[in-house]
Amino acid sequence: MNDTKSKNNAQTLNSLGFAKTCADTRVVVAMSGGVDSSVCAAMLARKGYEVIGITLQLYDHGAAIQKAKACCSGQDIYDAKRVAEMCNFPHYVLDYESKFSNAVMDDFADTYLKGATPIPCVRCNQTVKFRDLLQVAKDLGADCMATGHYVRRVDGKLGAELHRAVDSTKDQSYFLFTTTQEQLDFLRFPLGGYDKAETRALAVELGLSIAAKPDSQDICFVPTGKYTDVIKKLRPDAADPGEVVHVDGTVLGTHLGIMHYTIGQRRGLNIPDGSGQDPLYVLRLDAAKKQVIVGPRIRLKKTRIYLKDINWLGSLNDIGLFEHALDGRSIMVKTRSMRPPVAARFTAVGNEIVVDLAEPEEGIAPGQACVFYDADVPSRVLGGGWIVSAE
Repeated sequence: MNDTKSKNNAQTLNSLGFAKTCADTRVVVAMSGGVDSSVCAAMLARKGYEVIGITLQLYDHGAAIQKAKACCSGQDIYDAKRVAEMCNFPHYVLDYESKFSNAVMDDFADTYLKGATPIPCVRCNQTVKFRDLLQVAKDLGADCMATGHYVRRVDGKLGAELHRAVDSTKDQSYFLFTTTQEQLDFLRFPLGGYDKAETRALAVELGLSIAAKPDSQDICFVPTGKYTDVIKKLRPDAADPGEVVHVDGTVLGTHLGIMHYTIGQRRGLNIPDGSGQDPLYVLRLDAAKKQVIVGPRIRLKKTRIYLKDINWLGSLNDIGLFEHALDGRSIMVKTRSMRPPVAARFTAVGNEIVVDLAEPEEGIAPGQACVFYDADVPSRVLGGGWIVSAE
């Protein structure tokens, strides 16, 4: 009788999926100082988990403390510390300024100089958060690491799966496509089933002083919102002038550096107003020739996307096996974070990975991501890759 009771207790899982009490489950929470990560930490502490909060210092406090709508600033570090003190769990600040500069900021500048459009939030998750910080969590003997991301981790038949958040307006799955299966096994996302209003209501219920704090909107290391200022600081020779060229070959004007332009841009082209002509948009950036190629909007529509550096999430963790299994099959993809998934077909052609969209899309830019979702279970993330080109 007693043996049966013990066996049943051992099989009972807590809310984070572990067969032990909350008090015996150590959770490292990545705390940015915002509402989401603060609620995540406070909620787990209230449930009785052994919470350890960690905040990353990613750049100089002097500059960071002036920013009102960017994450991980000096004020955010202070806010995270106050939440930890109120909820009575330890909180540590790790100096990751050098790691962040090398892995995220340098990549940001170099990607623009190559004529592509970077996504620094993906690189940050891929490197300093889910690689470096996650390793710290393991070194601290944690059972898992929790974050305030709006995504869901679902225990499937063949292992952990990454799914879109319940709140589609806050879903962050696009930014987590580089997560590996090993990392996903260790990660937890307690807010994936909430919408933002519910999270703020929880913050009020938990008595958090940051309940009404605005969401971060800017790239965290761009104090003024002018990313070109950051690029010039990191790469002083970045602002090389060049030509603005019509897709038909006509030189229309000059520019002050391709870093000022992205695919689909219409304003700030620095060319004479073409009376009676259709508006012109940036179609392509040629870094080698220092040219900005422009043309009519219809030329922005693309149906075929070429990718590199594919990451797969799922039980078929061998890339070759996964690509073979999906070759020629229908999937859903997102080419921008705020766009809904659309129908597409995945193809592995030799060393090239190709996605063919069922309907053309505008503004597909090299350096951005193409994230794969299961056609049969559209909420499930299968992985993704970095966009090399589109046609």
